[in-house]
Amino acid sequence: MLAEAYRDLKYLLNRGYRKSVALNFVANHYRLRKEERHLLARCVFPDSWIEKVAQKLLPPEEIRGRVLGIDGFNVLITLESLLAGRAILCEDGLIRDLAYRGKYRPHDETKNNLRLIVSALAELSPGRAVFFYGKNNPGSGVVKGLTVELLDELGVPGDVKLVRSPDHELKAFETVATADVGVIEKAWHVLDLARFVGRLAGARPVPLHEILKTSSLLESLKKF
Repeated sequence: MLAEAYRDLKYLLNRGYRKSVALNFVANHYRLRKEERHLLARCVFPDSWIEKVAQKLLPPEEIRGRVLGIDGFNVLITLESLLAGRAILCEDGLIRDLAYRGKYRPHDETKNNLRLIVSALAELSPGRAVFFYGKNNPGSGVVKGLTVELLDELGVPGDVKLVRSPDHELKAFETVATADVGVIEKAWHVLDLARFVGRLAGARPVPLHEILKTSSLLESLKKF
């Protein structure tokens, strides 16, 4: 059933239907569960978008010397989902998590996960890495402090900013690290930083097509 819903949604998207309208129609028709709707919303795109993103995605080795705007919580949450085996490789080539957490709350592994991110940046050698965290998140101050500490410790040139809207700030950057569609739309170049970090740590995302072939796999990815 999920595979059939995917095919119908894909057809409508390629015909120019707005995603929210097409998804609602298809999800209601097939009586999809919450997690199935969320999967299709996050990971299915029209072919025109897939082609556009393919032109923007940068291989990690091309980050050297660039100023990189980083969607802090987006990358951190996606990485944590990837390390837990619950991240999806979406149609546009980016990995995304399927959990809706609302607000990020720092935990025992937060610093270790941030260390993985900053260590990867040290290997990529950007000219400057600028992290943006939403200041309305109650954990933003703690995460900012940890990120500043690790940038200094690992010798990565950069800055960490708490802002009202990271998306708004990132749209001013030529090269960004995010999986957010609105930011990707405006950027010239995109790095899937979470995927690169996960690869260094030996973590593999689950491709969308695997879930479509075996829809029961979705149950094991995340309890919603």
